[in-house]
Parts: sequence; C-alpha cells; structure tokens
Amino acid sequence: MDRRSFLGALPAGAGLALVHQQVAQIPNEGDKRPSPVHDLYPSQDPQQVKQIVRVAHFDVDLVTEMVEKKPELAKSAWDWGFGDWESALGAASHMGRRDIADVLIDHGARPNLFTHAMLGDLDVVRAAIEARPGVQSIPGPHGISLLGHAKAGGDEAASVAEYLMERGDADPKAISLDTDDEQLELYVGKYVFGDGKNDYFELTLDSRGMLSIKRGDALFGRVLNRVEEHGFAPGGAPSVRVRFRLQRGSVMGLSIHDPEPVVGARKLG
Repeated sequence: MDRRSFLGALPAGAGLALVHQQVAQIPNEGDKRPSPVHDLYPSQDPQQVKQIVRVAHFDVDLVTEMVEKKPELAKSAWDWGFGDWESALGAASHMGRRDIADVLIDHGARPNLFTHAMLGDLDVVRAAIEARPGVQSIPGPHGISLLGHAKAGGDEAASVAEYLMERGDADPKAISLDTDDEQLELYVGKYVFGDGKNDYFELTLDSRGMLSIKRGDALFGRVLNRVEEHGFAPGGAPSVRVRFRLQRGSVMGLSIHDPEPVVGARKLG
C-alpha cells in the first residue's frame, strides 16, 4: 500500500492529524536540541577511553563491567601526553595484571610483545626477537622496557625475564642527568601561554623528587628527565624537549619543542 492509499484508508480526519504529528516531530532550523552523542562520535567517547586505560592498571571488576557493556573499549588507547600512548592492555601488561589482561584479550584486545613478555610466552618473545633483531630494545608505554614487563609478570614470566637478561639489551634506561633539588626548584611554578582557563602548565616535584609537567587542571602530569643544561624530555617521549629560559639565574619561561617549537609560556611570579 502506498502512502496515499494508506492515508485514504484512515478514518476521516485521522490522515490529516497523522501528517500534522509527523511535521511536528521535525525540528525547525532554528531549534536547539542537545546532541544525543558526544562531539567526536562515531569515535569512542574520550572520557570512557581514558577511564578504561586508567583503571586497567588496577581494577579488574570495573574493567570487566566496562567491556561487557561495550566490548570495543577493550581495544582502547590513550595518549597521556607528548605521544606517550598506552592501551588498556598495555596498562595491565606493565602492571603485571594477568587477570585484567585476560579479560581484555577475551573481549578483543590485541596482545603485543610487551603483553607476551608479561604473560611469560617465551616462545613468542624469542621468535619476535629472532625475526626482528633489536625489537627488544624498544621501550613500551612510559618508557618501561620489555624486561620491565617480564619482571612485572612474576614467577610465571621468570623464563622470559631470564632470557632477556641474558641478551643484555632489553632494559634501556631513559637518559636523565644528575640534578640537585635546588636546581629543580628553579623550574617549579605556573607557566601561562594563553587566556583560556587551562592555558597554563604546572611544574611540580612529584613524590620521588622528580620534575613533572601537566597542563591546567589535568589529573596527571608527565615526569621530565633532564637531558641538557636547562632542557628536559618527558617520560615516554624522548624526542620532545621542554626547555627553560633563564635570565640572571631566574627562570622566566619555557618552550616545548616536538621537535619543532610548539608553544612558549611565561612563568608567573
């Protein structure tokens, strides 16, 4: 039955009422209605992605709840800053959380060499290194080495850790020049680069006494490793530089190079 025949078969006046109802449901051009999806849809909700990567470090129950409700979250990855990408499975891997890794893999997460090292899959790790010599020296999220992942796996990954230690090149350390506390204190403070509420960097010393940088009201900062006189590389991003500008012994500002200059900021106070 076509539309005209369908409307003609309705009781008198019902067809007109139905048309009016349908027209009423079409929003006018000037109407403003909240979107039923977030701004980046169909990309995944960034807040959910960030949450599952964060909790995949420690909370198997919440990870299970999230991926059972939305299995595609198992493949999530988040950039913690300056290109320091970490997947949910990567988080579980460097924390030695086999239980969380199992849940994520069961829901479609893609294991990589770091995951296999933590799980104790010696044959897989050995085959990958033999097929691509040198791959064992590539650091994982936050600069954590392949050997570090194997050690996180505990007794079940002891054979992998032993194999990697015998090779001697699977545990590269980030370069960080010696810096005393007095010098680090020079860099601590607030650096402004715009008029927005989050257009500033906060430089602090973390619980280990290491310099850390975060933007605005972000929850987490990035550790900075000193690699030149007044220049630092963020953890997990060795090609990036945070350089400080001094005048008469006082820090006046900073600039970030990635590797070209990206932003400059002046220090307050």
